[in-house]
Amino acid sequence: MRKILGTIIVILVNSAGFFIIGKYVPGVEISGDIGQIIIVGIIFTALNFALKPVLKLILGPFIVITLGLGLIAVNIVILYILDILTRNLTIDGIALIYSALIISAINFLAHMAVKKK
Repeated sequence: MRKILGTIIVILVNSAGFFIIGKYVPGVEISGDIGQIIIVGIIFTALNFALKPVLKLILGPFIVITLGLGLIAVNIVILYILDILTRNLTIDGIALIYSALIISAINFLAHMAVKKK
């Protein structure tokens, strides 16, 4: 039950993060109502659960060489795939990097809040 609640919280926090990014980062456009934004958050959370471990394994040496900054590249790849999969989210050019930084910070805080002490 705790894992389900934690996943729901992460989805809602990610959705709020996408709303904030769409509002304040130039080059990012998110369309639709709150339900569509939550669907984008669900897809992003699913991509994080499914692809992030694989990408970390593939990019492991790069992550180690860059002392962890390579994780931003992992988030950029996931956001790029999310941009391809959804019609409600459009991220252009350099905004992809800014969005990855913001979503990484928001996602980190959400996981720290949900993590069992």
